[in-house]
Amino acid sequence: MQSKTIWAAAASDRRAWHAAMAHGLPVAGLVLGLTAYWFGVADRHIVFLYYHNMGAHVPDTSPFSPVTSSRYWMSGLVAGGAVLVLYTLVNWLVGRVKRGYRPPDWWRVWAVAAVPLLIGIPWITMTVNWPTLPLMQAARVTLVALLGVGLALPSGKWAAERPSQLFWLIADGWGLAGILFCLSLLEQFMWALDRGNSAALFTMGVGLIGAAVLLLFVTGVRAWRRIAIPPAMAMFVAGLGVAHLLLPLLHHVVFTQGYFYITNSNNFFADHWGLQLVAWLITAALAGGITRLRHRLADWAANSSAGKKR
Repeated sequence: MQSKTIWAAAASDRRAWHAAMAHGLPVAGLVLGLTAYWFGVADRHIVFLYYHNMGAHVPDTSPFSPVTSSRYWMSGLVAGGAVLVLYTLVNWLVGRVKRGYRPPDWWRVWAVAAVPLLIGIPWITMTVNWPTLPLMQAARVTLVALLGVGLALPSGKWAAERPSQLFWLIADGWGLAGILFCLSLLEQFMWALDRGNSAALFTMGVGLIGAAVLLLFVTGVRAWRRIAIPPAMAMFVAGLGVAHLLLPLLHHVVFTQGYFYITNSNNFFADHWGLQLVAWLITAALAGGITRLRHRLADWAANSSAGKKR
């Protein structure tokens, strides 16, 4: 009897990995295709803005300058944004058409996709077009792409199985992303303000207030409609997905005047990684605090409802 149970578990595990391969290989193909285009086919002077005039504050935009080097690894997040959008949409569509559809675990899909990405991205970036990337630059592009894909995949399960909840989770993600964005760029806002650019303070204030209003609105709707409350981690991941995948993708597709270049990192990240870590920690703590508040509101609503029935 025990041997049959073990055999059944092994068979189930094999089926799960086969399903993950059906998802993971196309995901890897999408990322490798974009990487091959950006690094091997497209004009790098446009995609990565070689020798682009960025003013006196950024005098060096040569192929291996800090600002250009950041564009290389930011391409991994833009590719992750494409995975986020397409993988979510495909799983949503299949979930509406195929009854009982359950996508494979996101970590299995990521593990399958990781193998060709670990081989393909270094090969592409280190061998094609000019200039080819040195090993550490290629490794950075690969690592960020892997992180971006891992951040993009969990949304597929929500889209297939809980699409209505995904809508509100995305709203939470936009709210958290607004706060994370302002915290990440706080140093740059202060730099602009010191140079007399008062619009920087206005932009930061509008961003923080708008994000807070959105989070409070979603909190109120969840309490009023008794919508299921997602875990704090899911909310935090949604915020990261919007801030670090969706926004760079939107910048690439919509806000580049038709040139479709890759943004540099300081449009979305702090200049110093210590400050960026603080921004992530504050955002994670905020996600936890909002989640606790929502559970308290749900308990209060349930107790009030029970009291009225008595």
